[in-house]
Amino acid sequence: MMQITIERVTINDIQKLQEIGRNTFFETFAEVNTAENMSDYLENSFSDEQLKTELNNQHSQFYFARVNGKVVAYLKINSGEAQNEKIADAIEIERIYVSKAFHGKKVAQTLYEKAIDLAYEMQAKCVWLGVWEENHRALRFYEKNGFTAFGKHSFWLGNDEQTDLLMKKELGNTHKLKTS
Repeated sequence: MMQITIERVTINDIQKLQEIGRNTFFETFAEVNTAENMSDYLENSFSDEQLKTELNNQHSQFYFARVNGKVVAYLKINSGEAQNEKIADAIEIERIYVSKAFHGKKVAQTLYEKAIDLAYEMQAKCVWLGVWEENHRALRFYEKNGFTAFGKHSFWLGNDEQTDLLMKKELGNTHKLKTS
């Protein structure tokens, strides 16, 4: 039986965060982007300096998903000023990235449920995210979980301007927290 555990990432976990971040982004997007743009993005977005800044931001939180003790995925949420688009009374799911070997094994769903629990704890009225318009697997996942498109914004991968669909889910007044 596969056991998924979720734990908060701390500044002491920076190497593990770099590794899972770079690996999962590469697995997801390398086939459809140039090597130069991938290299640029992976170097800059997962540098020690960048991750330290993000981990020290009081409005951002990272979580690892572990299966049998091994980090296989991670979640990043933003609130307040850390959001890429400033939306009042909302939290942003900036990243849910899962190692390819664990696709379809409920790891993403477990991280998503953690994000929703956190949104309710923070008394957010909605959860939103940006997802690349060509990432059909992610689009289906978020649509299945009740998200609807409400706009678009640009995302730069190296020198390539890509379009993210902005999606949101309104939260109701009641929520049963998961115990994980």
